[in-house]
Amino acid sequence: MMENNQTNIYMEETNSELVHTYNRFPVVLDHGEGVYLYDTEGKKYLDFAAGIAVCGLGYSNEEYKTALKNQIDLLTHTSNLYYNTTCGKAAKALLKACEMDKVFFTNSGTEAIEGALKAARKYAYKKDTGRYEFIAMEDSFHGRSMGALSVTGTEHYRTPFEPLIPGVKFAKYNDLDSVKALVSDKTCAIILEALQGEGGITPATDEFMKGLRQICDEEGILLICDEIQCGMGRTGSMFAWQGYGVKPDIMTMAKAIGNGVPVGAFAMTKEVAEYSLEPGDHGTTYGGNPLACAAVAKTLELFEKYDLTAHVREIGAYLTEKLDELVAANDAVLERRGIGLIQGIKVKKPVGEISSEALKEGLLIISAKGNVLRLVPPLVIEKEHVDEMLEILKKVL
Repeated sequence: MMENNQTNIYMEETNSELVHTYNRFPVVLDHGEGVYLYDTEGKKYLDFAAGIAVCGLGYSNEEYKTALKNQIDLLTHTSNLYYNTTCGKAAKALLKACEMDKVFFTNSGTEAIEGALKAARKYAYKKDTGRYEFIAMEDSFHGRSMGALSVTGTEHYRTPFEPLIPGVKFAKYNDLDSVKALVSDKTCAIILEALQGEGGITPATDEFMKGLRQICDEEGILLICDEIQCGMGRTGSMFAWQGYGVKPDIMTMAKAIGNGVPVGAFAMTKEVAEYSLEPGDHGTTYGGNPLACAAVAKTLELFEKYDLTAHVREIGAYLTEKLDELVAANDAVLERRGIGLIQGIKVKKPVGEISSEALKEGLLIISAKGNVLRLVPPLVIEKEHVDEMLEILKKVL
């Protein structure tokens, strides 16, 4: 057990040396086991945040750790000017899971968005359509870089950094008429999350997803699905769009594809790959390096071995049932939203206050827009963990 003064030193070092872009909770996490995290003082926390939907396999999985340790002994990085032994294996596994044809590995989700936007613009350029505009959704979140911010439909994220990339219009989520009103002969792509995470844990309707696909097909527009948070099994399908049966032309991934190792990707159909990015158009120093791809390959192998999508459907149904019961029984909870193991409950009490009180009780939860508590636990949780979470939650609501 770490002495309390050492814990304070960790926090003081962080606060004094790092740019203040995060308001951190006063806890120093040290290690994890299964679906629990432990701080430097030995306190145990049930994790219903998973590093913001990253650690799908939970913590300290022996097969995952061994795969990374073995790769570190061999090679962690080399330039993309050379082949390596893990990139192709990871790509094959990821393409099988996402049902696309070609993939590009990045370092993060926001870089995956950048690549997707560039691929859509290049596609329009090579097709000589004159198209360059994007339609994005209100309340969306796609990342912090200038390109990703440009298609993020939350004004307070964008305003301090304007002017951003021109040619972006924002439609109302789940409102097809709103989208149709913005479509023009300059529209090259429509981008959305099949389930908005930061925006309040709001799933797309079947009508909206199918309607977008129809618009894109009729107008010669590309459909981009951002699966960075809602993907990798979290909704009970490997990727959320699969639950709707609406295949995008380009999709982005990150977070859980590496179970904590920084890695992202964007994938595309054969048609888009043939008419978009070429040598010299796009690149990355770390994307697709041996260590990151070893993490992706092993993560996907373990998802299949554990049949995690079936597990998510089972535990997600139980979580949904229990949260609906909570809404019905507790006046402090106004609404449940979500699918599978990406759930949110809208509450009366300030979410920051609830999260802080839950932390003291040994539960990690985070917020989303609109006074929503976001529940995105490791995908390996069991019913007993749902019950444990609810017992704590009822104390702090």
